[in-house]
Amino acid sequence: MERCKPAVPLAGKYRLVDIPISNCLNSDINRIFLLTQFQTASLHRHVQGTYHFDPFGGGFVDILSAEQTEKGSDWYQGTADAVRRNLIHFRSFPHDLVLILSGDQLYRMDYRKIIDQHLATGADVTIAAIPFPVSKVSGLGLMQVHDDLAIERFVEKPKDPAVIDSLTLSPAVEARLTESTGEKHCLASMGIYVFNRKAMADALDNTMADFGKEIIPGLLGKKKLYAYIFEGYWEDIGTVRAFFEANLALAQPLPPFNFFDAGAPIYTQDRYLPASKLNNCHIDHAVIGDGSIIADSRIKRCVFGIRSFVEEGCVLEDVIVMGSDYYETDTQLEANATAGRPHLGLGKGCRINGAIIDKNARIGPGCVLSATGKADGTYANGAVIVRDGVLVVPKGAILPPGTVV
Repeated sequence: MERCKPAVPLAGKYRLVDIPISNCLNSDINRIFLLTQFQTASLHRHVQGTYHFDPFGGGFVDILSAEQTEKGSDWYQGTADAVRRNLIHFRSFPHDLVLILSGDQLYRMDYRKIIDQHLATGADVTIAAIPFPVSKVSGLGLMQVHDDLAIERFVEKPKDPAVIDSLTLSPAVEARLTESTGEKHCLASMGIYVFNRKAMADALDNTMADFGKEIIPGLLGKKKLYAYIFEGYWEDIGTVRAFFEANLALAQPLPPFNFFDAGAPIYTQDRYLPASKLNNCHIDHAVIGDGSIIADSRIKRCVFGIRSFVEEGCVLEDVIVMGSDYYETDTQLEANATAGRPHLGLGKGCRINGAIIDKNARIGPGCVLSATGKADGTYANGAVIVRDGVLVVPKGAILPPGTVV
């Protein structure tokens, strides 16, 4: 991996980090700190090239990387540790509340609503929570709440049916849900928190490293904790499989996440690319990023990033092509031909199923790639990876013509 998760391309033209930043801007929140650590060069380039503010509104997206100080020189040890080390920067700006978000989730939320509830309840900390049917709570951290949404306890990934049943919503809270299927629900934390300034200072006056596993449970009985129920689409893009399925879902006729909502747009970098060209193609549901050229191919449930190139005769099904960072010049194309190196993108006659083709990959003509029946591991002399049942061609990889996996 050459990038952190928030920098991963999404939906043809975006990056995952665009989601929380856009949610902030659409919620009239324009003072944003981005705490970064591992493999952040791509993320920094994107944020610095995208989010520019006028001098009159006082807005900014300030990148705070892990750094050496007189108090320490090691990496952030967790989410809480990252915030603790940067309190000095936050204190430079007047504030009463702090909103803490994750950079690798896909959802749309008006944060003003959770803040309004936080103020109305007099909470010290409010935690965004999403209701899950009891049949789907496996592997989730759950919380038990009173009828007024005050949090009583947390249980990390319970498996005992009796414990899960004890965590289900009361009839009064269940009745508030707008989409109830008749099955009981539990509340799972989304990793989104609103803190009062003093509550945050108290919560971080220790060496605990993580909010979800240590800080928040440790505040029970000491601070007023409330849940805020969120019922919209939400996906934690924490695995290759989750990323793969969330992207392909965007090619559906009515995708679960709507990028076409003019009232709450998702912002990203202006690249000034030409419109995409699709020549004599058969397409059955696809998302196609700007500046792409796809010729005489059969496409089914695919997502193409910016500057995606697909030559004639390809057959692609359930494929994410992340595209390219640049167009090759005539000189580069001639050099490729001389060296016997494939062009950027997919060569003629490729057949690919269930795959992610990362940026700047070069796949020669006649390659056949599929994760079907493949165990997780490396293939094609390490040039191809299968993870979570998804075939992945890494960034910048070169597959010779006729490669079969």
